[in-house]
Amino acid sequence: MTALDTLQSTLGEEHLALYTYGVLGARTSQTASPTLHATLDTAYRRHRARRDQLRLMIDEAGGTPIAAEPAYELDGRLIQPRAIEAAALAIEDAGTLVLMALVAQSAATVREWALTEVIWSAGWGLELGGTPQTWPGAPELA
Repeated sequence: MTALDTLQSTLGEEHLALYTYGVLGARTSQTASPTLHATLDTAYRRHRARRDQLRLMIDEAGGTPIAAEPAYELDGRLIQPRAIEAAALAIEDAGTLVLMALVAQSAATVREWALTEVIWSAGWGLELGGTPQTWPGAPELA
């Protein structure tokens, strides 16, 4: 897999993350669960910035950024705060995996950016109730 392929794969994961966070935010009451709603909003904004940066990197690498799917299949039962937090944690866990692949396949500024994003997703996973890991996104190193 080339660095460009890995950038595209990471962008695909970001499209899914944005879609999912949008649905989770829509299913979360800003009045009844203000902390959870704010957490989802912060994550959505970070992933949107990540998606935009990936598009620029793909352009700079000579590729055409892949488009998002029209829709993604999600669990229809994601209405309780615990289930919503678990789904958001799954997004961050999946993100660390693809970002670590990007770290392995890239160099210089792309690698530095990807590693910064891995650290953010791993830390954000803790905000969502995840457990600390020695090597987030790289279970083979544990």
